[in-house]
Amino acid sequence: MTLIGGAASSGSASAFNMYLDRDMDAQMKRTSGRPLVTGEVTPRSGLVFAWILAVSSTIWFCCLVNYLTAVLSVCAILWYVVVYTMILKRRTEQNIVWGGIAGCFPVIIGWAAVTGTVSWPAVTLFAVIFFWTPAHYWPLSVKYGEDYRRVNVPMLGAIRKIEYVAKRVTLYAVATVITSILLIPIAGMSWIYSTIAVAGGGWFVWEALRFQAVASRAAASPRPMRLFVASNVYLAMLFAAVAADPLLRL
Repeated sequence: MTLIGGAASSGSASAFNMYLDRDMDAQMKRTSGRPLVTGEVTPRSGLVFAWILAVSSTIWFCCLVNYLTAVLSVCAILWYVVVYTMILKRRTEQNIVWGGIAGCFPVIIGWAAVTGTVSWPAVTLFAVIFFWTPAHYWPLSVKYGEDYRRVNVPMLGAIRKIEYVAKRVTLYAVATVITSILLIPIAGMSWIYSTIAVAGGGWFVWEALRFQAVASRAAASPRPMRLFVASNVYLAMLFAAVAADPLLRL
């Protein structure tokens, strides 16, 4: 029930985002195929669809999961649509840092669905995704820097030198790994999670350092998408370990 409600909730946020950003999506190669840009879906239909998903996901959580998950789901939608898309995205290079909080909500929604509360292990995982998001997204903004410059969106990778971006990516990667290791004493994780957190975290930081090292050489190509893919693999491994740890101990 939580997965279905979460899919509808995140789908709502995405649909609102496409409605609000359809002007610049039309000018960016990466987003030029979106349905509101191509005309496959009209703006009015897209907005109605977004509202239907928002309302239905909230009712779904209230009736089939619990009230806390419904409240958190609404907060996630509002943060992504209002705080990130409407306020931060076009105004500050810190947009993805604070706007990325919306992507942290699924962790505590899942926790609240099972326990009915939000406790320290959930907050720690929330923080993991908070620090991971800039390290994950800034390499992508380097790859599509020309797109963002064309529409005057101040993504860090589009408006700063790549050396500057790479250093900050490394800092956030290190913060991500440190936070993931804090989960070991906080949640009483076993050697199973601990091994993945340390080994996988070490690999993630190494990839960030490699990106930084290559970026510092003027004639070299830093290949930002390599780090982008690595960040996805790392997070998938980490959360697979979170899920497997209590099961394998049984």
